[in-house]
Amino acid sequence: MEEAVSTVDAEAARLQPGPARMRLQAVHYMWEGIHAGEEDASGRSRSLAELVEPLTGRDNSERALLILRAFDAMTRGENAQEVAELCDRALVNGRLAPGLGWTDTEWSFELLMMLGISYTYVDRLDRAESLFTEAQRAYESAGWSGGHLALAHAFGGYVLRRRGRLVDAEGFLREALRLADRVGRGLPMHWSAACMLIDTLLARGHVTAAEEIAERYSFEPPHPSTIVLPDTHSIRGRLLIATGRFEDGVNELETAEKISGARGGHNTVMAPWAGDLARALAAEDPRRAAAVAADARAQAERFGTDTAIGEALRCAAALETGQRSVALLAQAVAYLEASPCAYEHAAARVEYGIASRSVTEIKRGLTLARSCGADGLVARAREALDSGLVAR
Repeated sequence: MEEAVSTVDAEAARLQPGPARMRLQAVHYMWEGIHAGEEDASGRSRSLAELVEPLTGRDNSERALLILRAFDAMTRGENAQEVAELCDRALVNGRLAPGLGWTDTEWSFELLMMLGISYTYVDRLDRAESLFTEAQRAYESAGWSGGHLALAHAFGGYVLRRRGRLVDAEGFLREALRLADRVGRGLPMHWSAACMLIDTLLARGHVTAAEEIAERYSFEPPHPSTIVLPDTHSIRGRLLIATGRFEDGVNELETAEKISGARGGHNTVMAPWAGDLARALAAEDPRRAAAVAADARAQAERFGTDTAIGEALRCAAALETGQRSVALLAQAVAYLEASPCAYEHAAARVEYGIASRSVTEIKRGLTLARSCGADGLVARAREALDSGLVAR
């Protein structure tokens, strides 16, 4: 990949300023941004921001760079509203520009995946779902049944995961892996779809099924040379803790912490290691757990989505007791109720009901959990109701 990027750079240097040179610059930034092992992520981000700052989106080269800047800003946890505005500027009347469609050959489909992913993580799930549904239809109409269609199913399924439609999400992601298996084995698309499916199965409370997917697709080091979304180390750490490999899970989450710091990636929803790490450290190292949670909350507030802030508040509440915990959970519920992410709302609602000893709140969370297909959360809510420890 390093050789490919340097080849593009050498050709770009031969061209005069204009759309052709800008197109090669966009290719450079796209592949550097996808490369998991890049050495100067912060420098790339700064130079990309400087290049994009004056652009208006007047042609597809400019639109491509706007998408790349939006994706980079999203992964770094910059202001979500500004990310959404960059994405919107890359469209024409709310749609993909002519020549920048899913099957057009001048531009790589990865670019449009980045656009949809950016919308996903800034809570614009309606726009993301529309893009990935369009991708599936375009590929099916064109007779493309390989990797492109597999990724369209994967990211379309992940939008459903973010919406809290966990049963539908699982179906899409299993289909994505079936399609990917027809192409080969051990490809980056397998890592992405498997990571999303494992995340979905853990949200459903189906830990054994998640472990089976991890084993089938070798969801362990060595990791691919391209980035995987959501963050691989974060989801693997969550899986290891869920399956009882606590120490290994903490090590994996700490690896996620180091990699995120090195790349300047501070999106606490895309790379959710902080919440799991803070909870894992709470008993043995409460001071560090509190520091991790506080930093995650600061990053979430900088990003500014209801989902990010609500999840950070849930994490903070898990480290507190008594009325302090109840107050933080009440705030988390308020943010997540405004978020499009129904599973996270359901989890916060159940936790708030248990902490406040409120049957009404637990039942509201139970109803939400059932609608999401979150069987583990349903069982937790029922257990709380049956325990007799909550107020009537």
